[in-house]
Amino acid sequence: MDTEIVLEKIIKKELIVINSQAKNKDDLLIEMVDILHKNNFVSNKEEFLTDVHLREQEGETGIGQGVAIPHGKSKGVKTTTLAVATLAEPIEWESLDDEKVKVVILFAVKDSDINTTHILLLQQVAVMLADEEFLEKLKHAKTNEEIYQLITEK
Repeated sequence: MDTEIVLEKIIKKELIVINSQAKNKDDLLIEMVDILHKNNFVSNKEEFLTDVHLREQEGETGIGQGVAIPHGKSKGVKTTTLAVATLAEPIEWESLDDEKVKVVILFAVKDSDINTTHILLLQQVAVMLADEEFLEKLKHAKTNEEIYQLITEK
């Protein structure tokens, strides 16, 4: 069994939003799901968004230091991927440190993917986010390319 996921196969530049103007969590999630749908990673926006909201109700996905990692495993997802957004202004999000969020990494997981895919992906991203230098670069990235390079070269 693989113990690592090749992030270049999971993340795409067109799924990265820089300086989203979203003013709250719901607006941002809708914006990110729309991008996933527009780029053919999600077949059913409403179903996926519902699954993300259900997961949000289970516990906070704000992991601290201005980062949130919402996720949903859903029949509405065609291909497992990540969408990333930085925000023009930090927004409220239930988080471990009660800080507002500046970066959101949305995990869209295909329902038929085995659980280890989801867990491995979360683990790899968590390891990246534990790196202070990586986190600072991510928060201050100015382009899709910059974020893509940060994540895929890590």
